[in-house]
Amino acid sequence: MGVSPTQWIITAVVILGLLAFDFFFHVRKAHIPTIKESATWTSIYVSIAIMFGVFVWLTMGQKSGIEYYAGYITELSLSVDNLFVFLIIMASFKVPRADQQKVLMFGIVVSLIFRTGFIFLGAVLINSFAWVFYIFGVILLITAGNLLKPEKDEDDEDSSEANNFIIKLAKRFMHTTDYYDGDKLFTMENGRKAMTPMLLVMIAIGGTDVMFALDSIPAIFGLTQNTYIVFTAVAFSLLGLRQLYFLIDGLLDRLIYLKYGLAVILGFIGVKLILHALHENNVPFINGGQPVSVVEVTTELSLAVILVTLLVVIVMSLMSPKGRALTTIKNTRRHAKQYLDTGFEADPVIRDKNYRALIAEEQTLLGLPEKHRELIHDEDELLDLLDEAHATHERYVAENPERFTDGDPMSGKPRIDTDAYRRAMENPDAFEGHDHED
Repeated sequence: MGVSPTQWIITAVVILGLLAFDFFFHVRKAHIPTIKESATWTSIYVSIAIMFGVFVWLTMGQKSGIEYYAGYITELSLSVDNLFVFLIIMASFKVPRADQQKVLMFGIVVSLIFRTGFIFLGAVLINSFAWVFYIFGVILLITAGNLLKPEKDEDDEDSSEANNFIIKLAKRFMHTTDYYDGDKLFTMENGRKAMTPMLLVMIAIGGTDVMFALDSIPAIFGLTQNTYIVFTAVAFSLLGLRQLYFLIDGLLDRLIYLKYGLAVILGFIGVKLILHALHENNVPFINGGQPVSVVEVTTELSLAVILVTLLVVIVMSLMSPKGRALTTIKNTRRHAKQYLDTGFEADPVIRDKNYRALIAEEQTLLGLPEKHRELIHDEDELLDLLDEAHATHERYVAENPERFTDGDPMSGKPRIDTDAYRRAMENPDAFEGHDHED
């Protein structure tokens, strides 16, 4: 069923209205969203997306409805995976947490603009050249293969993301500062107008979004060639991304098998696209330019594969003891760095919260089975951070007695015995399991 220009206009106005509402009522004033706020608005945006799917189902038919839900779930899954990179970029630029909403909002708007352009370009290519399905299929298979490669070192990722080509160009042609001035994009330094890191991180997020679009658009075209469904599925998957970021921030590293699930989904859609290309074949050197009789994957099967794959990887991730240990180690490192970096979070309340989270994560590590606690043995940097964080906190308590009239509430909490772990790294056989200090 075709979509009238009026329906297109109304849909675009609704999406722009939701973005404007989000900006003026949530993002414009810098603040750190609470878990309750993030959960509420994430559920609202997901509900809006689901209700729109019902609208598509009722007005455009069952097939279109299933295509929309399959596309929406796929795009949302890819967006969650993209949040890992956003987290790395903002950590590398040391964006204050209260200002991260504005950066994410900018990234979402840029992503929507570029993906809309790619969607219409993809639609034109598909309608003109059937062989484009071969290219899209190969792109997805390559992407799936890349997801299965071993992860790069985190510090290398930080460096590559934060110092990419666009950033180097910006720094070359614009005077830049090394400090933030609230959420301003430009500030005055020594009488000259200068670009703040806020604009640089927005450029990095925007440039990364363009690269993500090159993967996500072929994926959804593998599920439907209806431009309206492609556009709305992409748009609604992006709308709630900012709130979702703050809701699952601490759990992102917990989904250790997500990339494998996405590899399966993208590989499946890639094969589906190539099968469809063979079915519609007009390439001269394949079967003499004639269509090839192959099995075509139904939309219902596609939706089932996507849902089952995501369910399996999420359950496996949440149930994995090793995943829990690796997540806690990463979060412990992150909170230690944030606590020590007063330029990142100068607010004493936030720093106290980071330190409390650090102590809680150490206690979680101490409660892990021995075979998983041994993962800490290879984390020499983490042990140094813990020593420095605890020493810094003790000095802070001594220098600010007015804030700790009843004594340090964290005093006496079990902590990792870093010296014991260092001895274990030097001589694993002599390690006697002295895990904590009293």
